[in-house]
Amino acid sequence: MAVAGCTLCIKYMLFFLNFIFWLAGGVILGVALWLRHDSQTSNLLILQFENQQAPGTFYISVYILIAVGAIMMLVGFLGCYGAIQESQCLLGTFFFFLVILFACEVAAAIWGFMNRDTISKELINFYDSAYIKAVDVPGTLSKDSAIKVLEVFHKTLNCCGKGQDNTPLFKQVATVICPKNTTEEILLSMNCHPKLIDLFSNKLHLIGLAALVVAVIMVFEMIFTMVLCCGIRNSPVY
Repeated sequence: MAVAGCTLCIKYMLFFLNFIFWLAGGVILGVALWLRHDSQTSNLLILQFENQQAPGTFYISVYILIAVGAIMMLVGFLGCYGAIQESQCLLGTFFFFLVILFACEVAAAIWGFMNRDTISKELINFYDSAYIKAVDVPGTLSKDSAIKVLEVFHKTLNCCGKGQDNTPLFKQVATVICPKNTTEEILLSMNCHPKLIDLFSNKLHLIGLAALVVAVIMVFEMIFTMVLCCGIRNSPVY
């Protein structure tokens, strides 16, 4: 064994952290796949209205998570093997990929922070365009298509309307597009806008928490990797 003392302790700590890192990659990959196929979001984001696809900005962050999770599992395995073998080459390669992964995560975090409100706003605008057609346009194919889109929103989120439309025309249309057993008294409280905001903000918070935990692990791994490489290089046995 080439290292001893504190460096040996660092070696096994790095192995343990890399194992946690590998497990975290698997968890992130699983969460990302769940977010991609979650019934609430997938039911809404596959909708089309007047040849316009529902905004898919949310899926960009999900695809980034899928890639990060897969790369984390690969890099974590490389780090575990490099630490056990006390290979400066493997540890250097691991450190290189870790820095790139960390930089990508920071860039993704900045992108997510800048676009944190964009996802819900885009889908709200998509909902409103269908809502206007369903309520204001006389009976046409466009109106029927809009009603079908709204039915998916309302059934998925258990909501109806924008919470401020109390016109007789909307009340007439509401019997078709709102969830069953919706009374006129609670109609105004079933605003879909807050439901859409909450749906994506909760999922983005989950993504942000996962990214923060991974970033902390990566910082410690980079420190331990540098210490272990220096210990291996300076070890008289090595």
